[in-house]
Amino acid sequence: MSTSHRDFDREIEDAIRAAQRAAGFEFLGTLTRLCLLPALGSVNETDNVPPYVRDPNLAPPRETWYADAAQVFDNLYFVGGKLHSAWALKTSQGFILLDTIYPYNSEELIVGGMQRLGLDPNEIKYVVISHAHGDHIGGAEMLQKRGARIVMDPVDWDMLSRYPNRYTSMAPRRDIDAYDGMPLTLGDTTVTLWRTPGHTPGTLSFTFGVLDRGRPLTVVYSGGTALNFPCSTPDPGIRNLQIYIDSQQRIASQAAAVGATVLLSNHSEFDNAVGKIKMLAGRGDGPHPFEVGSELVQRYFEVTRNGARAAQIRLERLAAPD
Repeated sequence: MSTSHRDFDREIEDAIRAAQRAAGFEFLGTLTRLCLLPALGSVNETDNVPPYVRDPNLAPPRETWYADAAQVFDNLYFVGGKLHSAWALKTSQGFILLDTIYPYNSEELIVGGMQRLGLDPNEIKYVVISHAHGDHIGGAEMLQKRGARIVMDPVDWDMLSRYPNRYTSMAPRRDIDAYDGMPLTLGDTTVTLWRTPGHTPGTLSFTFGVLDRGRPLTVVYSGGTALNFPCSTPDPGIRNLQIYIDSQQRIASQAAAVGATVLLSNHSEFDNAVGKIKMLAGRGDGPHPFEVGSELVQRYFEVTRNGARAAQIRLERLAAPD
């Protein structure tokens, strides 16, 4: 199709409207991040010790990140904060932990949170890192020292050795390399790891089962959402956004294949985890607030795909000949 006949404004509007329709009132945070706020469009190439590691007094105030730990399903516990999530999945042989937040709050939120729930953090056997950003890998080194095995995509493992100062106090020794479709099994529970590059080159997403008052449900966990990778110029932005779009389509397909009706993320702005946890107290005999249904799960990934597509069309317009 000749670019000279394309109505780029109309294509961008169509993509954003498709994202808005899919978001409804359920995924407004995701819609805002991908369609209303500008994409960061860059990658941190520096290797400096983070300010909050260099000087703990520079860490954000506790009231900006603290959230109470909570049991969300029979076998799944929230041990994250107001903005960034971590989840402890209970199995018959210990816990699989999903993400570890920042180095300055992981011990209080994860270790302390489990203890406040009457759980033993020493029973964390595996820690799966969705991607190697400081708000998710922050507690990995600490938890490895406590005896947990660390699982991450090989590409993101490589980032730790490439930027040793950036990951000061966060970087575990290289341990388990994840691969696409990898079943991570502990006791009676399996978490399947899916490669969804885009947010970082090694972003992982997950599917796994939980129980709600004994009733089995399936979760899809979206490992990386924001467009904070090189996507501000046509080269390499168009290609990078396509990688992201393809990954969103792929994890949506995996969610459909396993019948996922629960959508989780590692940021509460995307899945409203903190708000939904508050709703649990008044649930009674009503539906579980995290069980949104397979249609809404699929609509979440329509939001991410269409938001990225709008950004991609903007770059295609820039690349089009005059």
